[in-house]
Amino acid sequence: MAKARGLISFGFCFLLFAGGAWAQIAAIEGDVKGPDGKLVQGAQIVIDREDMKGTYKGAKTDKKGHYIYNGLPSTGTYTVSVLIDGQVKQHIDHVKVHMGDPVPVNFDLKPSADAATAAAAENVDRSMSKEEKEAIEKRGKENAAIIAKNKALNDTFNAGKEALAAKNYDAAIDAFQKGVQLDPNQHVIWANMADAYTGLASTKTGADQQAALEKALDAFQKALALKADDPAYHNNYALALARAKKFDEAQAELNKAAQLDPPNAGRYYYNLGALLVNSGQIPASEAAFKKAIEANPDYADAQFQYATALSSRLTTGADGKVTAPPGMQEALEKYLALAPTGQYADAAKGMLQMIGATIQTDYTNPNAKKPAPGKKR
Repeated sequence: MAKARGLISFGFCFLLFAGGAWAQIAAIEGDVKGPDGKLVQGAQIVIDREDMKGTYKGAKTDKKGHYIYNGLPSTGTYTVSVLIDGQVKQHIDHVKVHMGDPVPVNFDLKPSADAATAAAAENVDRSMSKEEKEAIEKRGKENAAIIAKNKALNDTFNAGKEALAAKNYDAAIDAFQKGVQLDPNQHVIWANMADAYTGLASTKTGADQQAALEKALDAFQKALALKADDPAYHNNYALALARAKKFDEAQAELNKAAQLDPPNAGRYYYNLGALLVNSGQIPASEAAFKKAIEANPDYADAQFQYATALSSRLTTGADGKVTAPPGMQEALEKYLALAPTGQYADAAKGMLQMIGATIQTDYTNPNAKKPAPGKKR
């Protein structure tokens, strides 16, 4: 049975959820009118995410003064700014988006009553005391510093993301370190730093690898201290814990991820099963894979790995006949029905032959789309 158990080829098969396959996108669109009331062509639209750091550029108004930007995460809140000749002319804060039709965000650059009030305030300025003027100047400098800090934070975060995508882990870590120095309360920066250290560990061995993993674990802990309800953070933290051979802690984190994200619990329990197999805990992995297929019966790979875990309980009678434990044959047949040409198809058929089960000549996925009926002649 060692050969059968050896069929599990994991590398953990972990699903990294951050920015993952379940991301849902939204869009905004609108018109830009200039000070003269006419529609403006070529105005640049810049979108800054408020609930976490992120900047989206590239949208410009067309000949009709209209713009549209697709691809925004649908759960965010944004500040939308219009720039002309590189200068911000107006911004609209706290824009909430949603899936479906684009959210309208229009700009009208005509002088407003607020602008007139500001102009009047300049005249009042002459009657202010020195202390009042200094207080206003101080607030202005503080606001400018906040704006500069936010820009610097966005710039360093985006630089880190680009370096991480290019697997330039040292540069990514350096950028994220600058980010947390600017604002240590941004969980998304800590989480990306943790991913960068995990990636760096994959390029190291021995003490250097262990040191990088410990820094990854520390960064994940800081991210979770700020946002404990993020299942992706728990999942990726578990991956790093497993690489550090802290399997009990990794198991606890994957259980948390499954509890926080029931629709994707099957994936998390599958990852848990993989961790247990790689730590030699086959009976415990059996229970984890069973939970995975209970959460999602159509999870083909989980069906196969459940059958593989069950194979540790195969018995051989005096007559040489191999008897499978309950559920093993059903799991193999389910796998072949879901993935008749999948990566484990030949192995599944071989295991069915070993236990003396009848193998169908043609397995078909019950969830596959049926071809449209042909025209009658």
